[in-house]
Amino acid sequence: MTLRVTNTLTGEREEFVPEDSDAVRLYYCGLTVSDPPHLGHARGWVHVDVMDRWLSWLGYDVHHVENFTDVNEKIVARVGEDGSSEADVAESYIQEVIRSMRDLNLKRAEVYPRVSEHVPEIIDLVETLIEKGYAYESNGSVYFDVTSFEDYGKLSNQEIDELEAQGSADEQAEKRHPADFAVWKGGGVDPAEIADHQHAEAAPAEEACGTAETWDSPWGDGRPGWHIECSVMSMTHLDETLDIHVGGQDLVFPHHENEIAQSEAATGETFANYWLHVRLLETKGEKMSSSLGNFETVQEAIEHYGTDVVRTFLLSTAYHNSAVYGEDTINEAIERFERLERGYERAVEVCDSVDARTKVEDEDLRAAVETAREDFEAAMNDDFNTRAAMTALLELVSEVNSHIDEYDQYDYRGLRRAIETIEEFAGGVFGLSLGGADGGDVELAEDVIDLVLSIREHEREAGNYERADQLRDELAALGVEVQDTDDGPVARIE
Repeated sequence: MTLRVTNTLTGEREEFVPEDSDAVRLYYCGLTVSDPPHLGHARGWVHVDVMDRWLSWLGYDVHHVENFTDVNEKIVARVGEDGSSEADVAESYIQEVIRSMRDLNLKRAEVYPRVSEHVPEIIDLVETLIEKGYAYESNGSVYFDVTSFEDYGKLSNQEIDELEAQGSADEQAEKRHPADFAVWKGGGVDPAEIADHQHAEAAPAEEACGTAETWDSPWGDGRPGWHIECSVMSMTHLDETLDIHVGGQDLVFPHHENEIAQSEAATGETFANYWLHVRLLETKGEKMSSSLGNFETVQEAIEHYGTDVVRTFLLSTAYHNSAVYGEDTINEAIERFERLERGYERAVEVCDSVDARTKVEDEDLRAAVETAREDFEAAMNDDFNTRAAMTALLELVSEVNSHIDEYDQYDYRGLRRAIETIEEFAGGVFGLSLGGADGGDVELAEDVIDLVLSIREHEREAGNYERADQLRDELAALGVEVQDTDDGPVARIE
């Protein structure tokens, strides 16, 4: 059965055919690291994680890249609140994002590029756009001329003359067309740009802007434009043509539209063959958003419900449908995961009992296993329909329960196949932990790590450096990296 996806670029459900028949180049627009990651962010993460897992299940070698935007005015707005400079704030939130990704049991991407690491490549691409006549310099900034790119608006289905102006009032005065967008911004960050994003605890705007990073360029000191960053990071680590570009629904315009224009203008190649957009997560009738303050952080949700329930909730609605976070939907996720886990545990228990027999055959159970496998595969190949795929697993669990309730002796082969199916799909594809190994119960592990770090500090203070190094090495062997800082040791679970 062939995978089909809904391509925003065409508005059609299309057969997925990668450039390379054996590999997939998958890019996901990551976070601007200016706030704690919340469930709206996690919705995109988990769905892209499952896309990666399913593509791998289909046999592709998946090259999955997801960026961190660590250069942005919103990050500068947090100076004094979450760090003493733009770079410090970004590092703090990147660490929190990585922790949340690991706690959500996400597969690691192939690489997590940062904007600050790719400024030379950004400058090179801007120079190419100028040389080819697609961009122009103005007062130390460089703007992309939207009228020079014939297909501008093809992703969002908009005409240039109908577009709203992009950029601040100062930018508008420098541009040839109101819809032109900055690929390089001259100078640093203006205090007026961060005023609406600052909290009461933040440093004064002038002081915060003084910490904003700038780079030398052919047009003077400045900073990259937002849109050019993803073009550079994706093409640097994947190729000029991506197979799948995924992002939030709210990024279609202007971010993704501008990515297409600048990338294709520079290379002459199609930037991405398939554009997939994750619909919004709503709560109480509004989009869950950092700016609205109506969010629950990933860490809060995991603490309340555990990783498996959070993942089940996020996968209970397909990525291409809007989702709602509320009491009813989270309770449904709790009930769904508990049904799945109980059914799996019952199957394991009776399969490993003396009453599981070689010659007992339940044709209904065996047929249900094959039906579940077919339905799960059909659902996932139907534009990654995780809700329908989850239903297939729950129907299998119902048949497992019926078999156990009706028989005195059990069909070992049928149960074994059911167990393998649940492990393969619920575990391997959906990333759920079954059989009591809930990946969301992270507090105990953190407490144990803190205890070991405390013991290590006592050993260091007593001059027992060899023992302290041994404790550090033992933590490293368990996947816990320890870094000694001026403020004490910091542990990171890898």
